Amino acid sequence: MADQARNDNKPFDPMEPWRGMRDAYLDTWAKTMVEMVNSEAYSQATGAMLDTYLTVSAPFREAVEKAMLKTLEQLAMPTRNDVISIAERMTNIEMRLDDLDAKIDTLLARTAQLAKPTASASVNRMPQHAAKKAGRSRTAKKGKK
Repeated sequence: MADQARNDNKPFDPMEPWRGMRDAYLDTWAKTMVEMVNSEAYSQATGAMLDTYLTVSAPFREAVEKAMLKTLEQLAMPTRNDVISIAERMTNIEMRLDDLDAKIDTLLARTAQLAKPTASASVNRMPQHAAKKAGRSRTAKKGKK
C-alpha cells in the first residue's frame, strides 16, 4: 500500500470506493426520478392529490377567512375587499382627472387660437389718446419711486 501511495502521489483513501458507489446510486436515482416525474401518470396522480387537498381544505380556509374578517372588524382595520374597492375608486378618479386634463388642454389650445387674431386687432384699434395716457402713467410711476 505504501508503494501505491508513493507512485500516485496521493494517499490511500479507504472511503473512496464508498463515495463511488454513492455517486453511482445518486445518479441512477436522479435519472429514475426525472423519468417518473415527466410521465403522464405522475401528473395525473399529482393533479388528483391537489384537487383532493383543495376540496378538503376549503372549509378550513373559509373558517380562517371569517375569523380574519371578524378580527379586522374588532381592530377597526380594512379588509382585503375594502382595500381593493378603494383602489378601484382611486383608479376611476385618476382616469377621470386625466380625461378632464385632456379636455382642459384642448380648450386652452382652442382659446389661444381664437385669442391671437383678436389680441392683435384690439391693439391696432386702441385710440391714440389712450396709448399716450398709458405711457404717461408709466413715467409718472417711475418718477415717484
